[in-house]
Amino acid sequence: MKEAIFIVLAASMLWLAACTPQTDLTYTQDIAPIIYQNCTPCHRSGGAAPFSLTEYQHVFRKKKTILAVTQSGLMPPWPADRNYSHFLGERYLSDSDKDKLKRWIEGGAPEGDVSLLPSLPSYPEFSSIGKPDTTLWFDSILIKGNSRDKFYIATLPIELSKDKFVRAMEFLPNQNNLVHHMNGRLLNYDEDKKANIKSGKRLLNLETDEDDYLQQFNALNLANDDGSRPSQINSAVNYLPGVQAQLYPEEIGGFTMHKKSILLADDIHFGPIPQDKWDHSRVNIFFSKTPPKRPINEVMMGTNGASKIIPPLIIPANEITTHTTFLKIPQDISILTINPHMHLLGKSFKAYAITPNQDTIRLISIPKWDFRWQYFYTFPKMLKIPAQSVIYVKATFDNTTHNYNNPHNPPKEIRERLDNGGAGMRTTDEMLQFIITWLPYQVGDEKVSLAPN
Repeated sequence: MKEAIFIVLAASMLWLAACTPQTDLTYTQDIAPIIYQNCTPCHRSGGAAPFSLTEYQHVFRKKKTILAVTQSGLMPPWPADRNYSHFLGERYLSDSDKDKLKRWIEGGAPEGDVSLLPSLPSYPEFSSIGKPDTTLWFDSILIKGNSRDKFYIATLPIELSKDKFVRAMEFLPNQNNLVHHMNGRLLNYDEDKKANIKSGKRLLNLETDEDDYLQQFNALNLANDDGSRPSQINSAVNYLPGVQAQLYPEEIGGFTMHKKSILLADDIHFGPIPQDKWDHSRVNIFFSKTPPKRPINEVMMGTNGASKIIPPLIIPANEITTHTTFLKIPQDISILTINPHMHLLGKSFKAYAITPNQDTIRLISIPKWDFRWQYFYTFPKMLKIPAQSVIYVKATFDNTTHNYNNPHNPPKEIRERLDNGGAGMRTTDEMLQFIITWLPYQVGDEKVSLAPN
């Protein structure tokens, strides 16, 4: 009998020991600051992530997932190699932070004294950069769940009380996160040349309407009333997975939006989904009181761009291939932001410049390409590229079964598919692009911070 009692007591003590936190780290003092800094900017109500991590209970429920993704480096997502070059808003955990998370979770994830919990940072709702001056909505789109890519052209008429200066525009897909990419141009109309900017069709389905594309496009009624073309701002707003809008300092970038204008989303791509879902995307607009002093320029290398891909982008089945593209810069420029772009077969990406003196200027290295996160990377300060420098891009593609993102099993040959002079935009097609946002160089640009004012 005594032996039985002893066994029960011993088991109880073991159970209590197992339930007792085995760490002196607590959520309120040690872990919340790490979560607030690195996780809650996306993992919050109105954020880009699918679940919230703003409270202890949220974090505790997801602790095993948090342990796995932080120790592997999957989260926070930052594909660029920080040992190669640096950018604004880098997302990463230090080794010390990773160790704290690991010891805290494995030690039972205790909450600690709630009176010591720091205040949750204040985040702009449904924006990554601040409170917009106005928010406009595209018409809702029903995305069919037939596991096929979908492409649309959509228009968003904008009417203002007067012409205004735009500092930034921000595209946000709805909570279903169905949008793979969106390219938006702003069409500006002189008031006496367009009586009604709402007279045209608002949505063009490129899948169902492709046989009479020209007729359908004309139904959007984008021309002036006399048939002439309105002025336009290219790349007024763009979106890719993981992309956040960029607010440059007040004097850099921006453009004028006329009293009457149309935002033309001339390429909205929805990835394949298995069941029907609705998308209702929005655009946030941030106005400026002053006109843009230094308008921004953009150049695109590679697919659809100003430089050829060598060798041509043909990736045979069961092979890993490497391709390059290069472009000589005729004048001194200051680079602000860069955007590498590939699809599912992407394996690695590197870009750099070689100056006339044969110096190397590092731009970006992504040793492990991740299709889900394709940022517009902004340098902390403007980066000068001297005239006659050559910008090189080197990209590797993996069309083997070892690439778990490969859309084909068994693999099949994939190439840069050209339709009507442009590259195929389907995720199962392939692209190699490098987009550079730049200004003509001015003395002292190297000292100008690109963090917003």
